[in-house]
Amino acid sequence: MKLSQFNFDLPPELLAEYPSEHRDEARLMVLNRKEQTIEHKKFKDLIDYFEEGDVMVLNNTKVFPARLFGNKEKTGARIEVFLLRELNAESRLWDVLVDPARKIRIGNKLFFGEDESLVAEVIDNTTSRGRTLRFLFDGSYEAFRTKLKELGQTPLPKYIKRDAEDSDKERYQTIYAKHEGSVAAPTAGLHFSKHLLKRLEIKGVELPEVTLHVGLGTFSPVEVEDLSKHKMDSERVVIPNNVIGKINYALDNNKRICASGTTVMRALESSVSASLRLNVLDGWTNKFIFPPYEFNIANCMITNFHTPKSTLMMMTAAFAGYDFLKEAYAEAIKEKYTFFSYGDAMLII
Repeated sequence: MKLSQFNFDLPPELLAEYPSEHRDEARLMVLNRKEQTIEHKKFKDLIDYFEEGDVMVLNNTKVFPARLFGNKEKTGARIEVFLLRELNAESRLWDVLVDPARKIRIGNKLFFGEDESLVAEVIDNTTSRGRTLRFLFDGSYEAFRTKLKELGQTPLPKYIKRDAEDSDKERYQTIYAKHEGSVAAPTAGLHFSKHLLKRLEIKGVELPEVTLHVGLGTFSPVEVEDLSKHKMDSERVVIPNNVIGKINYALDNNKRICASGTTVMRALESSVSASLRLNVLDGWTNKFIFPPYEFNIANCMITNFHTPKSTLMMMTAAFAGYDFLKEAYAEAIKEKYTFFSYGDAMLII
């Protein structure tokens, strides 16, 4: 398939600037692949589609405050630094994105905080926008990480034009977030409330957790028309032993296995055995899923409405069927569903 096939006109006002007032009150479009039907529901109605023994797989990654603002030495120019990945804890080395990139050279120093207590030196230009920084900090590693959190802001996506607010610290995080490491939220999971998870549990739905730390690769633009030429950045993934049995048991018994989000789907599809069962995984994945693709583990998926030409839309099209997804997106625009990270959700069964 070609990149241009995933383009569509998205009215700017449908990009959600804020989340719904209550997590599980977001709108939910339900796509039935077999019947080719579309229903309009609330997210909390999700429970009606699951029975005892079904499985809802969650991504328990936690977003860290990855966006810092510093000042360049001498000129004082304001520079945004987006922390991508810790390369070496001992040396305080990080892969970062900087904006504006053209102002930063190897050897430049950046000062953070009103007291300029955190300093970083640019030691490598890895890509046109990316850099490697070494943070110069006198205290312990724990004190350094505390300082990063203190100075960092919630890394809301760039299309949200407002500054991060206190409420975003909670709302741009799933309620089951545990393992810190993501620079973006696994957004399908943002719709789950404690009440809804408890109701699913009472109904007998299994809720195993995997971890996939979302990197910017998920959101990096595809710049090749031929999708087979696109390379995804690697993301850290952990599928622990204690979830394998639950998911494989459900597979063997023809239960519904729902991937809560594209991140969960990528994690599951990155560790499939020759007998088409799920394996333990503790490593990295750069799996890029686009149509046509045969899914092996999950037979159901929750996801948000994605932006044009995004890898997230491509994976959703592979699962729902390209034509059916295009029809659903046209319906979503007509019905004014909201898109992307803080937007409404879709359940594909």
